[in-house]
Amino acid sequence: MKLIFELSTPGHGMQYLPQSDVPKTELPEKFRRKQALRLPEMSETDVSRHYARLAKQAFGVCSGFYPLGSCTMKYNPRVNERVASLPGFAAVHPLQPKETVEGCLEAIDTVQSLLCAVTGMDAMSMQPAAGAHGEYLGLLLIKKYLEKTGQTHRKRILIPDSAHGTNPASAVMADFDVVNIPSAPNGCVDMEAFKKALDGNVAGLMLTNPNTVGLFDPNILEITRLIHESGGLCYYDGANLNAIMGHVRPGDMGFDVVHLNLHKTFSTPHGGGGPGSGPVGCKDILKEFLPKSALGEPGDHPDSVGQIRSFYGNFGIYIRALTYILTLGAQGLRDASSTAVLNANYMMHKLKDVFPVAYDQICMHEFILTLEDEKKRSGVTALDVAKALLDEGMHPPTMYFPLVVHEALMLEPTETESRETLDAAVESFKRIRQKIDTAPEALHECPVTTPIGRPDEVGAARNPVLRYQYE
Repeated sequence: MKLIFELSTPGHGMQYLPQSDVPKTELPEKFRRKQALRLPEMSETDVSRHYARLAKQAFGVCSGFYPLGSCTMKYNPRVNERVASLPGFAAVHPLQPKETVEGCLEAIDTVQSLLCAVTGMDAMSMQPAAGAHGEYLGLLLIKKYLEKTGQTHRKRILIPDSAHGTNPASAVMADFDVVNIPSAPNGCVDMEAFKKALDGNVAGLMLTNPNTVGLFDPNILEITRLIHESGGLCYYDGANLNAIMGHVRPGDMGFDVVHLNLHKTFSTPHGGGGPGSGPVGCKDILKEFLPKSALGEPGDHPDSVGQIRSFYGNFGIYIRALTYILTLGAQGLRDASSTAVLNANYMMHKLKDVFPVAYDQICMHEFILTLEDEKKRSGVTALDVAKALLDEGMHPPTMYFPLVVHEALMLEPTETESRETLDAAVESFKRIRQKIDTAPEALHECPVTTPIGRPDEVGAARNPVLRYQYE
């Protein structure tokens, strides 16, 4: 498919703006371009068709099954979009006087209260723009608390080896030292290694529960108790809240601060870099350190970490999440997480005789297949199976993550998929299994039915072409 620049034809274009009826004013020389802006010259019809063709080649949750593990690619109800598009929400300006946006401020207060109720937190900041941004804020709260209480010697953050990669990155950015805690054979925290890491220099723990291999840690209450007894604080990565919302609250597990991914758990579109929202909730002991309000109001606490995001953050995402929560209600949120867990266990049970399951036990919202032995036996890798799934008309699961499982394929079917869809996906895996047994070398060529075949991924990563080169 040609790029839009390649479709450009000199002299083509579209002009709907009337001639200006006011005197023309030239920009000062220092602000002018040194050369004309080079844009494609095309008619409206050709532009529309170009982007329609691109849309047909893009795969999303509205295109088909999208079991990307650890991402919760659930269906986004259209009612969320309708509400967020109401003029009273979509047409406001962030610099409007406060008295003209009382409804918007009430919506923010409402979603904050609801998220506190879901997580068991006492206060919530909506400013962070996404999950990793929320992680950073949560760690800044812990850091500020340690400074306020005269414990700046505490520099160590304990993080399990199965954690999301953003966890250690956020800890380092907040000027903490990362201590890696290994996983036990059951996929959860190795309690002996964990206990050995506890000392007077521990600032806190970052933990996802259910964890990244899709298991709820049975020792969670002991883990948070031991951290508190050592003088540290507990941070909850809310990436997997979709498995437990309405059933278990991080605050009741013993966590002091939590971030949420509104663009995952609460059904707003994401992927391709946004949009996102990563609100941070905390217990009362950290409340005074939350970011200042966007308006810098007199009530802002002097010990605040400051404002970390322009204005109020990604407001439209709050509205979508608020609509989702109010539409489902408390029982609906419980049903959503219950169905997500049911779907994952159903699919895992159906696939366990097709490909080995990394942790053959009841899972939560996601599970992991491992092709480590298959790679040794036939040469077929997790990447090969992922590419073959494209030919089956479904998006591949997450590959090679978490790193604690070799040749991993991590699947998260979410609660929005039907049993028929899951059964069809299982049949796709079975057909690929049959190809591996009869003609394994063919999988190295997949995909063969997509607009683009298998790219040179190493070459693309090392020598990316990020812009169009004019002749």
